[in-house]
Amino acid sequence: MNDRSAPAPDLAGPDYTAGSLSALMPSVLASLGVPGEPNPLDLPPVRRACVLVVDGMGWEPLLAHRAHAPFLSDLLDSAAPITAGFPTTTATSLTSLGTGLAPGHHGVVGYQVALPGTDRLFNHLLWRDEVDPLVWQPHATVYERAERAGVRTAYVADGSYEGSGLSVALARGSTYVPAATITELAVRAGASLAAHDRALVLVYHPLLDGYGHRYGIGSAYWRAELGQVDRLAEQVAAALPPDSALYITADHGMVDVGEADRVDVETPAGFRAGVRVLAGEARVRQVYTREGAAEDTAAAWGELLGDRARVLLREEAVAEGLFGGVEDRVGPRIGDVLAVARGTTVLLAPELEPGPSRFVGHHGSLTTAELNVPLLRVTTVA
Repeated sequence: MNDRSAPAPDLAGPDYTAGSLSALMPSVLASLGVPGEPNPLDLPPVRRACVLVVDGMGWEPLLAHRAHAPFLSDLLDSAAPITAGFPTTTATSLTSLGTGLAPGHHGVVGYQVALPGTDRLFNHLLWRDEVDPLVWQPHATVYERAERAGVRTAYVADGSYEGSGLSVALARGSTYVPAATITELAVRAGASLAAHDRALVLVYHPLLDGYGHRYGIGSAYWRAELGQVDRLAEQVAAALPPDSALYITADHGMVDVGEADRVDVETPAGFRAGVRVLAGEARVRQVYTREGAAEDTAAAWGELLGDRARVLLREEAVAEGLFGGVEDRVGPRIGDVLAVARGTTVLLAPELEPGPSRFVGHHGSLTTAELNVPLLRVTTVA
């Protein structure tokens, strides 16, 4: 029996007040002297700041493999983790970084959701033109707020993301600087910092996450790529001008799964009863139900999954603050029922997601391995 009234002991929750990704960029803005920005992380004043975001580099996987990242390892002992938001997935976390807001405010509440009032899936990473990013995410980004205060901003990332709906939603107001390789990321980040007396630069590196998905965080591929990330961080740190700070973080962690962890929630009839649209991802399913079916669907999923997942109604997840405060326009984007995987369980939808169903590494849920991300710091003197 799945008891929705009791939180699962192996699942944690985001710290939206002072220790999450949504608190990082406002604190950075405050450290740069931008008026009206809070500084819950108590970051010291600087003229320039760089935030290096390594996709998939969770706190626990980094600790477990610190021998492969000597530069980062030297920073770990004086650091502590912060949390991602919920779900622990790239689109949600990058938007929290780009806006300084919890998911319930910025509205990117998962990898894929059902468009309100329809049966159509909307994937935030494959953003369709029919959804206006300025309407879907209307809040000012941290880059817009910085630019208004005279702080020049740059977003350094692979050029394939430039102009996408997600990039507009989370990075508008910045100068997009295309950079594909580690060398390009490091050199162009350094140049963007040095070009202005007051500057904010975000650098995004995606490849570690991809190796984790395909081969797992325990694989030689993941460890080798972590070594490349370590070199990137060292090069960006070496390029810092005087009176600068580098903050190294991630959008989420990851867990490896085995064959016994895989549960098909798409094919069995028991999972389909009352379901209108199945969305989310393998570690956190968002289920949109037919009119009046949410309670019965939640009960059915709870019985079928048992202790493999915590099953919640939308109202219960919102009341627990999993998304932070939820704006009225955002609530309907969240599934009527949410299944939050426990342990290393994955809730697969092989027809909907044939590729991800074969992944070794997954994220999205609220285990500390997925939720906790590093906040490592390097500073230079004036």
